[in-house]
Amino acid sequence: MLPKRVLGAIAALSAALTLTACGGGSSDSSDASSGGNPYKLIQAGTLRAGTLTDAPPNVYLKDGKFTGFDNDLLTAVAAKIGLKVEFVGTDFSALLTQVAAHRFDVGSSSITITEARKKTVSFTNGYDFGYFGLDVPAGSPIKSFQELKGKRVVVVQGTVQDDYATKEGLNPVRVPDYNSALNKLKTKTADAWISPAEIGEKTAADSGGKVVLAAKELSPAPTAFAVAHDRPELLAALNRGLDEVIEDGTWTRLQQQYYPGRAIPAEFKPGSGNVDHPPVNGSASPSASASGAR
Repeated sequence: MLPKRVLGAIAALSAALTLTACGGGSSDSSDASSGGNPYKLIQAGTLRAGTLTDAPPNVYLKDGKFTGFDNDLLTAVAAKIGLKVEFVGTDFSALLTQVAAHRFDVGSSSITITEARKKTVSFTNGYDFGYFGLDVPAGSPIKSFQELKGKRVVVVQGTVQDDYATKEGLNPVRVPDYNSALNKLKTKTADAWISPAEIGEKTAADSGGKVVLAAKELSPAPTAFAVAHDRPELLAALNRGLDEVIEDGTWTRLQQQYYPGRAIPAEFKPGSGNVDHPPVNGSASPSASASGAR
């Protein structure tokens, strides 16, 4: 029989070898996981996207499926970099903070790039331009943005329309979503709603004559997808994918599908600006319907 001290040494060595083997397995697994998730997604292979449910034709639910120009574009971009997309509905006022906190990998909601928002998230290259819309109850005497002083103006909280109204000293009424803004007009508890233009236009068309789009005004910056600051690999991949869907005609097809006849400003270049896209039908008409931005 071996001495107790020898048996003890053998046991200790055996335990150390077992721990080393386990540790090595864990490290290998971690490395494999990292290698299989180069963009540090919440779930490898799946892009979890925060979006809205009530803002057609940009982002909305149809027959239980998230769709719209922005979401369909994101799905195409993700496919170019080997990812599928899982959309989750949220409020716009919380979206950028949720992206920064990694609740979502990306934000998709016609988000206008602003210097203030850059402090919270990073942005891809711009993929669309936008206009502000001015929705009013039918029969309203308000015809322009210059007539809003002293009026009860509603905006969706956290949007660039909110920023605009605040900057103009309009003391806006803030609501969490577009349905709430529309209801304010329908019930005439607001005099006007500053909206993303194409959402305001569609809303007016669907209101049964209760709401009209009185005016449009060009937004000063492009819209883009939002990504957390500490996800540069994902940001670069999305920009690559965006250029690919611009070049292969997907961007043009979606423009024509969701904004038929809409004018594309001559100076607007989607993506990096280094790739060409097939022409958008009707894009030369300056009176075509406008896009919106948040």
